[in-house]
Amino acid sequence: MPKAFPEEFRRDVVAVARKREAPLRQIAKDFGISEGCLHRWLKLADQQDGTASGTAVGPDASVELKEARKRIKLLEQEAEVMRRAVAYLSRDVNPKMMYPLVLDLAADGVPVTVTCRVLGFSTQGFYKWKKNPVTQRDWEDAHLIDAARAIHADDPAFGYRFIADELSDRGISAGENRVARLCSQERIRSVFAKKKGLTTKSGPPVHDDLVERRFTAQKPNQVWLTDITEHRTDEGKIYLCAIKDLYSNKIVGYSIDSRMKASLAVTALTHAIGQRSPAGTIVHSDRGSQFRSRKFVHALSHNGLRGSMGRVGAAGDNAAMESFFALLQKNVLDRQRWSTREELRLAIVVWIERTYHRKRRQRRLGRLTPVEFETINNAA
Repeated sequence: MPKAFPEEFRRDVVAVARKREAPLRQIAKDFGISEGCLHRWLKLADQQDGTASGTAVGPDASVELKEARKRIKLLEQEAEVMRRAVAYLSRDVNPKMMYPLVLDLAADGVPVTVTCRVLGFSTQGFYKWKKNPVTQRDWEDAHLIDAARAIHADDPAFGYRFIADELSDRGISAGENRVARLCSQERIRSVFAKKKGLTTKSGPPVHDDLVERRFTAQKPNQVWLTDITEHRTDEGKIYLCAIKDLYSNKIVGYSIDSRMKASLAVTALTHAIGQRSPAGTIVHSDRGSQFRSRKFVHALSHNGLRGSMGRVGAAGDNAAMESFFALLQKNVLDRQRWSTREELRLAIVVWIERTYHRKRRQRRLGRLTPVEFETINNAA
């Protein structure tokens, strides 16, 4: 009996197929499903969305329909302006510098007049700024930042106070508060400064360390590794929980969400269990609260899996999983600036299923891809 694919996986495949960036036959192959299955999923999705068929209208209704579509388009543009404005302001941006957002929206097809009206700007003020977007103050700040970087490069122990003194000795006039603001903005800090946000949210282990940095497996579903990574978009953060089989390095389960809750880890584990049907598998993680949660521990025991946890602050205890996240960071996350969570989500899914599983050859696997390695060895 064929395995049921998780609802999250089906939605991602349908979303990729609807973008039409590749033939449906190729998309089905990339995700390891049949072309007929993909067509069936698309048809069901169309029916659920109410887009399977349209309704013809008469000539009298065509004018009203055109006006309605114009109004809908205008409302969509106004909503897009507000959404992008919220995302823009959620970053560390001075609110008075909203004119660059007007340019971005114009490039995406939103008229300048619509954006200015929604945000309360005058179009004359925007076009005046557009002729001279860089003020004298901006130029001076840029030169100060360059000088501060040069001073800090000479001696990384220098904080903003020492940098301000050194600028004065070099004949550059700048107040200490201004130097502090620019150094904070550009993250120019002394190497001895205490950096914020480095504390780990970890607690006592609920499992022993059954892996002990032995990142090898002799058969499928013997040892799984799991961890959670995050990345920013203009809409906010996105979190990925992935599960990797040490035997073939294949990502056997994953889940993506906008919140890092215990359900994120449980969903990824359920995805992996549904695809692999494991028994007695060791599932190794760090001591994050998601993996120590009652829901995750219950999911392990209920499916006959064995939990394993590394030490606090010991990245090497889960290095094989960190290496996958490093590849993801280099090949997807850092390639461009991501506007929406959905855009980044689909990019991650496509890279895992199409590139990492089926195109990226690995030396440890004898220069085979994870899918090729499992296919050959399972056949043998």
